[in-house]
Parts: sequence; structure tokens; C-alpha cells
Amino acid sequence: MPKMRTHKGTAKRFRKTGSGKIMRGKAFKSHILTKKSQKRKRNFRKETQVSPADFKNVATRLN
Repeated sequence: MPKMRTHKGTAKRFRKTGSGKIMRGKAFKSHILTKKSQKRKRNFRKETQVSPADFKNVATRLN
């Protein structure tokens, strides 16, 4: 059986922490920024954890 390959599209969008969590960037940061508050735009910079529903799917693609 050959080795599993990393899904490169997934690898560019997610990262794994030392404790095993998977982090992702936030959506809605690319355009139509004038109507969004400064606080909202600032919070888009932070990474957030992948939801438990998506964790298994993303984890298998990262390996």
C-alpha cells in the first residue's frame, strides 16, 4: 500500500499546533471592507480552531 499524500490545498489553509489542534484563518476578510467595523476586521486576523464536525476530515487530508 503506498503512503498517504498530503492534500496540498488543505496544507495551505490549515496548520497543526503542538497539542494537536488544527487552526484555520477566518473568512470574510477579502473585500467589501468599508462597511465592516475596525474591530470586526481586526478580529479576522486571528486564527480560530477547526470545528469538531470538520476536524476528522481536515486531519486526514493533512496526513
